[in-house]
Amino acid sequence: MEHATHLDDDSRWAAVLRRDRAFDGRFVTGVLTTGIYCRPSCAARHPGRGNVRFFATGVEARAAGLRACKRCLPDDVGRDEAAVLAAIDEIKASGGSLTLDELAQLTGYSPGHFQRVFTRATGLSPAAYARALREERAKQALAGAGRVTDAIYDAGYEAPSRFYAAMEGKMGMTANDWKNGGAGRTIHYTVVETTLAPMLVAATGKGVCVLSFNEGEEELRARFPKAALVEGGEDFRDLFQRVVSAVEQPGTGADIPLDVKGTAFQQRCWQALREIPPGETRSYGEQAAAIGNPKARRAVGSANGANHVAVLIPCHRVIAADGTLGGYAYGLEIKAELLKREAE
Repeated sequence: MEHATHLDDDSRWAAVLRRDRAFDGRFVTGVLTTGIYCRPSCAARHPGRGNVRFFATGVEARAAGLRACKRCLPDDVGRDEAAVLAAIDEIKASGGSLTLDELAQLTGYSPGHFQRVFTRATGLSPAAYARALREERAKQALAGAGRVTDAIYDAGYEAPSRFYAAMEGKMGMTANDWKNGGAGRTIHYTVVETTLAPMLVAATGKGVCVLSFNEGEEELRARFPKAALVEGGEDFRDLFQRVVSAVEQPGTGADIPLDVKGTAFQQRCWQALREIPPGETRSYGEQAAAIGNPKARRAVGSANGANHVAVLIPCHRVIAADGTLGGYAYGLEIKAELLKREAE
């Protein structure tokens, strides 16, 4: 997370106007007419700009004679972050066996409130986070285990049937498919012209697994060396057309099914990307803060780079902290055009 001094007052005010949670903890908004200070995301009615003064911390605001807002509790931002990080450590240590009540008691929150705090920070509920972590452990174990059943038990599943149930609908793969690197899967693909660039789109029976620009069968084969590649036929015509429409009108297509795999951390990053509203951007630091790990800017950048489904998982909405575009796998010209279309 960047220090508040790296922000100018115009940037702070813009964050307040859009009630941007990514800026909570980076500064507080002092309202001179009411004598209170708030989080940037406070749901209260916005004050007049001339009545606002920004402070780096609540301590500075209190020194200026202001008191904390009882609605948004700005001084609890640090406590929320610490609670989420402590819960993540406990979930990892326990193998995901802790209940919501146990996590809430550990952190001193009510169960309902902690569920909201955790979900807001990570993009997943505590239970969903534990499931994702367990699935990731199983996939890692399967990559090197001698026996599939041993890997499943080592990952924390009570029985193989629990693993198969958890993986149902996620890339359509059984445990042996994971162990064999996806061999035996069939991927349908096509290359179509768009106003941005030639676009490769590929899908399984579960959903879209690749969307890229200026690539073709050779690049797809590099991603899935053991899969059977089939040029898309009539069965995939409607899905591929929906993808084209989503690219030509970025910000649409949220209901298009996806079939992507990733680590628990990558899944959290990708979910955070999909929660950025069209027409808005975030820095890598802001995205890291949104998933509850503000120091993980570089890891977030790596997770975004591992996204094989451009536009539908909108990594183009993440830019450098100084407001420049940063990087993009398919070129800054395409990234700039996507952002331009969303802004319009």
